Amino acid sequence: MTAQATDSKILHRSLITHPETVESASGSYYTLSNGQKILDGCTGAAVAVIGHGDPDVKAAVMEQMSQVSYAHTLAFTTNSAEELASTLLEGNPFGLCKAYFVGSGSEAMDAAMKLARQYWVEAGEPQRRRFVARRQAYHGNTIGAMSVGSNVARKAPYEGVLLLDNVSYVSPAYAYRVQKEGEAEEAYSQRLVDELDAEFQTVGPETIMAFIAETVGGATAACITPPRGYFEGVRRLCDKYGILLILDEVMCGSGRTGTYFAFAQEGDVRPDLVTLGKGLGGGYTPIAGVLAHRKVIDVLAKGSGVFVHGHTYQAHPLCCAAALAVQKVLERDNLVANCAEKGKWLEEQLRKKLGPRKYVGNIRGRGLFWGLEFVKDKKTKEPFSPDVHFSREMRNEAQRLGLAIYPGTGTADGYVGDHVILAPPLNVSQEDLDILMDLLMKTYDVVEKRVS
Repeated sequence: MTAQATDSKILHRSLITHPETVESASGSYYTLSNGQKILDGCTGAAVAVIGHGDPDVKAAVMEQMSQVSYAHTLAFTTNSAEELASTLLEGNPFGLCKAYFVGSGSEAMDAAMKLARQYWVEAGEPQRRRFVARRQAYHGNTIGAMSVGSNVARKAPYEGVLLLDNVSYVSPAYAYRVQKEGEAEEAYSQRLVDELDAEFQTVGPETIMAFIAETVGGATAACITPPRGYFEGVRRLCDKYGILLILDEVMCGSGRTGTYFAFAQEGDVRPDLVTLGKGLGGGYTPIAGVLAHRKVIDVLAKGSGVFVHGHTYQAHPLCCAAALAVQKVLERDNLVANCAEKGKWLEEQLRKKLGPRKYVGNIRGRGLFWGLEFVKDKKTKEPFSPDVHFSREMRNEAQRLGLAIYPGTGTADGYVGDHVILAPPLNVSQEDLDILMDLLMKTYDVVEKRVS
């Protein structure tokens, strides 16, 4: 980070320091204004799934701009939007049949929440007004999305003023801190499902619209993965009470975990609504979306026949053209399968080379989506005090050495805990993965010595 940001007219995330300026980006690398090259080991926030500067995406956007750059969806549609939806929903995978494209993952979650509410109003059960979600989850920064998330630091200024009060929470699928010592995976999974069942009964299942969960946890708790059978149990429970299941795959979807939909690895899940983002457009344009199951669409179609929601820039033709080009690159280069294969190598290297280190408490993830949780004491799992800034030190030192990683705090309970996330492009070369591991180990060694 550079010094004072007083000369910038941008309201940056920090008012104290100014971020480095990226002059160009190509493949897996950024080039900064000072000439330094940075290996993008996290693709921002798990965004740039096909890396930077792809010529096919650039050509697709230019072609779309030469045809039509904007059309309002109240009256018009465009070929790029229609083809993107058809590509994502070819064969109605898992019963998903309609796509609603917006500009960000937060907007996608808000749209999913509205779809859930309208579904129940039109299904004749308007008393369903509540959501159940999980602690240590992140679903976006708009008011609705933030309300169902549980990122403590981001919610703190708005509690009791702006956030919704119709949300309750259950435990996350966070084995490192929730699974009991000696507890079998199946027993742990069932305990989580039983807890959810108890929450449904406490709240009153007839009052609940939907249960919302990240299939694989994102930035708040760093790539936490569900135990075997968990989401199948959740699906059966939602079916039992008629509650909708909304899966947030804004960060973990679009191939990031080794299958296009992360939930495809969880057995018979069949979500009613799925949110996608980040990897959907690969960072080339801002785009996210909601994919809806035919069950939801059929109720609206037989009722009002409209979705009471809209954005000026929804299904923006340039954004859809870019996202469509990204999907074609993923398919052409077999990058989702590539992600699964290279993810095995990355997991092995992380566990072998960093797992034994003094402050590495847990390594978790799937595909090319891995989180490292750091703790002060590996035996007790005691987190560092926030004033140690372990994850921030990791990020800063990594960037100094030429590697971008994604840091996070409040990992353990929203207040304490440190982690970093690795999420390189799905087409990252083996050479660059080797460099990533080398720089990550050097980064950790410096920070460990500094902290010790």
